[in-house]
Amino acid sequence: MTTTDPTLFSEIEEVIKKLNPQTISDDRKAVLQSLTDFVQKKVSNNQEIRINFICTHNSRRSHLAQVWAQALAYYFNIKNVFCYSGGTESTALFPMIAKTLENSGFEIKTISNEDNPVYSIKYTANEHPVIGFSKKLDDDFNPKSGFVAIMTCDSANEACPFVPGAEKRIPLTFEDPKAFDDTPQQANKYNERSVQIATELFYVFSQINS
Repeated sequence: MTTTDPTLFSEIEEVIKKLNPQTISDDRKAVLQSLTDFVQKKVSNNQEIRINFICTHNSRRSHLAQVWAQALAYYFNIKNVFCYSGGTESTALFPMIAKTLENSGFEIKTISNEDNPVYSIKYTANEHPVIGFSKKLDDDFNPKSGFVAIMTCDSANEACPFVPGAEKRIPLTFEDPKAFDDTPQQANKYNERSVQIATELFYVFSQINS
């Protein structure tokens, strides 16, 4: 296991310290092992690690996964990790996702507030922010080859049996918090999904030996 880096924003570190990987089922750990193996192989070979999280609309789960993966790779001091997200279609990053990340300690700045807003999402003071906006999986912002495609929703998993340029494709699907939009449970359910994604990615990166 790699040494943690203490320079994440303190609120994010507090969230991370409360994550409990023991809540992950053995079946789920078996799925996560594929991502662990991909990352470990790249680390062992001193290669760049590119992870593209893919969902249908690139509006919710794929962004949570992209941002948490980037922050957790930094937390565990795993170098040369580059995280992306995309969709089978482009819509917009849902505002509740930005709010959920902000509530977890990420610094969110709106760069452009058009129909498809662009956000700067910072997890530490001195690293480049994650640039969050909705885009198709083959957008020029995303890598063209040598990446692992993580399918974060069932519909994208079914719609994309083949992801061009992907070195590996892993179905790692999560329930959509969209079902709770405009309900009293919305904020709690979005946070619940964020914590689940963070917990599973914590489990992955905590196993990497550098």
